[in-house]
Formats: sequence, C-alpha cells, structure tokens
Amino acid sequence: MTNVLVVYDRAAGRLLDERQFDSRRDALAARFVAERRYGDDSNVEVVVLGAASRSDLLRTHARYFLSLDQLAARMA
Repeated sequence: MTNVLVVYDRAAGRLLDERQFDSRRDALAARFVAERRYGDDSNVEVVVLGAASRSDLLRTHARYFLSLDQLAARMA
C-alpha cells in the first residue's frame, strides 16, 4: 500500500507537492503540516490518497497528476 500526500492548486490546475509515505500515519502528519501552510488559500486542496500502487492512483485520481490536455486525450 502506498500513501500519497497531494497538494493541488485548483485555480492553476497544477500539482504543488506530491510525496509518498509507507505509513498512513506519516502521510496524515504531513497533511496537517501542509494544511497549516496552505490553509489561507481556498484554491489549494490537500489530500492523502491510498492505493496499492501509484499507477492505481493515476487511474482513479488522474486530475491531480495529469494536465488538462492529457485528461482530454484520455476521454477521446
């Protein structure tokens, strides 16, 4: 199982930070730090995602990891 901290700027449509953790506890601790850092910016989304692999995350949460062009190409 991989646990990934994602910090995503919705307004800019880009990933600000992505870090993998072996432990969900460590990922959540990093999330709380990131939330304090970006807490005043309502455009920034801070999440911890868990999956068997990063490729699974790309399949289920592609909007965090792919550009708009890449997402559109997937839909075509």
